This record gives sequence, C-alpha cells and structure tokens, in this order.
Amino acid sequence: MRIGLLADLHANREAVEACVEALQALACRRWVVLGDLVGYGADPGWVVDWVREQVAAGAIAVLGNHDQAVIAGDVLSMSPAIGAVTAWTRSVLDAGQLEFLRTLPLQVVDEDRLYVHANAWAPGEWAYVSNRLAAARSLLATPAWLTFCGHVHEPALYHLQAGAASHFVPTRGVAIPLSSQRHWLAIPGSCGQPRDGNPAAACAWFDTDSRQLGFLRVPYDHELSAQKIRAAGLPPVFAQRLGEGR
Repeated sequence: MRIGLLADLHANREAVEACVEALQALACRRWVVLGDLVGYGADPGWVVDWVREQVAAGAIAVLGNHDQAVIAGDVLSMSPAIGAVTAWTRSVLDAGQLEFLRTLPLQVVDEDRLYVHANAWAPGEWAYVSNRLAAARSLLATPAWLTFCGHVHEPALYHLQAGAASHFVPTRGVAIPLSSQRHWLAIPGSCGQPRDGNPAAACAWFDTDSRQLGFLRVPYDHELSAQKIRAAGLPPVFAQRLGEGR
C-alpha cells in the first residue's frame, strides 16, 4: 500500500489540492495528515472538512500546534500576526469543524510507524526536530522503526545509528529505500507554507511493501492563495511568504 503524507497544510486549499492530485497519480490510496490543518491561510474550513472526510474513510490525522491554538483560543501568548490569524480562524470555523480538531490525537502508532506533528519525546510541547540532536532525541523516545513528523516546514530525513542521528536533505522525485536495520525519522515538509526558499508545496509518499520513501515538490497557484489571504484581511506577510517559500 502506498501512503500519501501531508504536513502543515495551513488552510491552503490550492496547495492541498495540488499535492493530493500529484500523490494520487503515484497510486497513493491512503492519507496521513501530520498536523497544522489551520493557521496562516484563508481556507481553514475547506481544509478541515477535507481532512475530516478522509479520516472518516480511514485516514490518519494528528493535532498540530496551530490546531491546538485555535481550539484553545489563546492568542495572548502569540505574535500579533499569528494571534490575528488564530482568532480569525476560530471565528470562521463552525462548531463541527472545531469539534473535529478537538478529536485529533497528538500521535498515532500504526504498525511500526509513528505519526506525530512535532516530536516523539514530548508531542504536546511542540519542540522542533530541526537538527541531528533533536532527531536523535525523538528517535530514542520511540520504538517505532519509522517516525513521520511535520512542524519544521522543511523536508528532511534522519536515521539513527549507534545512538547518533545522520541527516539527509532528500532529493525530490527519487525513491529512497529505508533499511530495516536502522530507525528513521522523515519530515515531508510543509504543504501549505514551505520555508526552504522553494514556493512549491511539499509532500511525501511511503510504500509499505517496498519500504521506499519519496519526497515531492508540487507547483500550485500560490498567487491565488495569497490573494485569498489579503482578501480575508489577514496579515499580508503570510501572503508574501507563499511566493518566497519562507
């Protein structure tokens, strides 16, 4: 079975639709959503509804920090720009959409795989896996052979050997065979708001039979997404970022 993986969707309908189409073309038939359905973008209702439909059909989805912020309605601890988006998102989601966000777990174990938004050692504290030390800490905190997480917004792949983690910057479109002798941590990158200088949406796929992993970058109409952000009256910096991939 081939799984399509989306992380950090951030209410970006155009990016989600483009990634789904690309992953379906690669025979992905099951979905995993690694958190942050909302935040930054102008289509939180559409994205939440899409994820809810997929979960009802057997997909896996976990809670992200922006999802948690919208549920809690706590904007005082955030920057003014993020707080404004959080408050707006909470105001436009209906009761059913907010309730669905509340049902999302912090992590899900599926066979030998762990799905989590931030990390395996303290999923609800939202620390980043942004270097080899953090990757090793996360890998050592779980018996899972393969961990998928988001939160960082940049694609990455780590493996654990002799207690230390090695870091790879994956090449898009190249399938990577994952050795069963190592433990792995993969970050697909952000679908809805990439931050590695490339505005194309990021996603990944994993084949449970061949144990191969692939990373994708999918161009999409980020100008339309940015236009929607401005039209909604959200901070324009989040529209500008889409074209810069930062």
